[in-house]
Amino acid sequence: MKIIKFLDKRIEEILIGGLLSGMSIIIAIQVFMRYVMKASLSWSEEIARYMFIWMVYIGISYGVKQSKHIKIDAAVNIFPRIIRKYLYILSDFIFLFFSVVIVIKSKEVSSLIFKLGQVSPATGIAMGYVYLAVPIGLSLVSIRLVQRIFFKIKNLKETTNY
Repeated sequence: MKIIKFLDKRIEEILIGGLLSGMSIIIAIQVFMRYVMKASLSWSEEIARYMFIWMVYIGISYGVKQSKHIKIDAAVNIFPRIIRKYLYILSDFIFLFFSVVIVIKSKEVSSLIFKLGQVSPATGIAMGYVYLAVPIGLSLVSIRLVQRIFFKIKNLKETTNY
């Protein structure tokens, strides 16, 4: 149970930190190879790019978890505070719906890419793994949104703003 709580609390940070560290190391090796050894690695930029893609989609989930996504408060702030709470919950439901639709459609795209056997040019990695960043990242987003919706509904009686 402690592992599940730890992962729930830190999974995005661990994944983002690992991907960012790996990306930085690979890019540093590439710079060293290119400017010091006068030889370039054919795979480094491609791997760094794929790690960045994964980091972005996991970062979306981290943003949801931390409630740090950009939102337009001007339209919501014209309503009384009691109604704002419901509007924020409604916006989370809309975001959840969007996320679930994207998960379903992106899973279909990833499956198709795997079936077609598309591979990356420099490393030969199946491109389906790169495309899996979208459904996995937005699945994490969906989980975080459900958690946030339950939290907001549970705390509706509190007068604090979301």
